[in-house]
Amino acid sequence: MKFFIDTANLNEIREAYDLGVLDGVTTNPSLMAKEGIVGYDNVMKHYKDICEIVDGDISAEVIATDFETMVKEGEELAQLHPNIVVKVPMTKDGVKAIKYFTDKGIKTNCTLVFTAGQALLAAKAGATYVSPFVGRLDDIATDGIALIEQIRQIYDNYGYPTEILAASVRHVMHLLQCAEIGADVVTCPLNVITALLNHPLTDSGLAKFLADHKKANSL
Repeated sequence: MKFFIDTANLNEIREAYDLGVLDGVTTNPSLMAKEGIVGYDNVMKHYKDICEIVDGDISAEVIATDFETMVKEGEELAQLHPNIVVKVPMTKDGVKAIKYFTDKGIKTNCTLVFTAGQALLAAKAGATYVSPFVGRLDDIATDGIALIEQIRQIYDNYGYPTEILAASVRHVMHLLQCAEIGADVVTCPLNVITALLNHPLTDSGLAKFLADHKKANSL
């Protein structure tokens, strides 16, 4: 399973990359705004800066909601770097744009997916990735992990190459459950990735090893 980090913070991206497990990055307008990245030129430069850190797919989201402007924005984003994946919302015009980009050889990520039917449409249009939002479904008392499992079965039934990119992953259990049921990618904050490192028995075991070593060397 690929690990993507869901952020626009360059320091967090570098930290995840230096850990040696980072495969890509997902961003959106909210994450850009959180980092104070505003204005067309600044946003485009920031995408380029991310591409210089990570040699993997970088999802860059269109702002437009109509087909023609989505295409214009998406083509501009795709020209920034070969690793850019154009992130498009799950709407009627979004699906049309995914088909257009697919025919042009431009990679896409269909975002804001909340049903298996939406994921099926995205796959038929040729999306490179589909992003079901696990945590947001959990917020409304719906099983987000079950949706990942349902999409996995549908894609496997028909051999769709679209990769399932589990989004809105908020904690380690989300991540591990996505891995167990076969999500191709998980995107999450840095703290979820680093939380995989932690276990109290690892900490206590290391402390004991170091104490024993110190004791042995003091004899």
